[in-house]
Amino acid sequence: MEETRLIGLDLSMASRDAIEILISDENAGIELFREIINSNKKRPEILLLLVEGPYVPYAIRDEAGHLVNVDLVQREPEKTDRAYSNESLLQKVQRLTVGEKILLALRGGRDIRSILLRESNKEVALSVLKNPKITETEGENIAHSRQVTEDALRVISKNMEWMKSYTVMLALVSNPKTPPGIGSGLVVNLKKK
Repeated sequence: MEETRLIGLDLSMASRDAIEILISDENAGIELFREIINSNKKRPEILLLLVEGPYVPYAIRDEAGHLVNVDLVQREPEKTDRAYSNESLLQKVQRLTVGEKILLALRGGRDIRSILLRESNKEVALSVLKNPKITETEGENIAHSRQVTEDALRVISKNMEWMKSYTVMLALVSNPKTPPGIGSGLVVNLKKK
């Protein structure tokens, strides 16, 4: 499988909302948090998000706290009085620019990816399929979905790792949105019942 490189995605330019969505992902790896703190050492609002984030590793939280001179013992995470803290993830994502949605598509967790797959912008939806965290099970669910674009189904059909799975192949053949050229080529590989 070809290696996905995340070049040109500058977290120092991302909005506070985009960073907050990335930080709120419980499955985000420490390397993402490390990149956020290294890119945003001069942005106290982002550093405070790292201090308050419920899933931020303690090492990152401590480093962010030292950068903004916050006493972590007296401060409790998730006790912010932001006006939009009650908004759903979908509402937060809808407010972002296309570039930030692409950044989230390439780096976000499962919940973020499922929201962005339904995005009307084709580039955003296709960026989800380039996310290195996407699993074969998610690929199968996408192949089953009738809400995805034909282009996304084409990308799935070109992914050799996913096409080794019979269930992904069956999902593509069964989906009415699959382009006929792809679906008819896969029918010969189906088992008879």
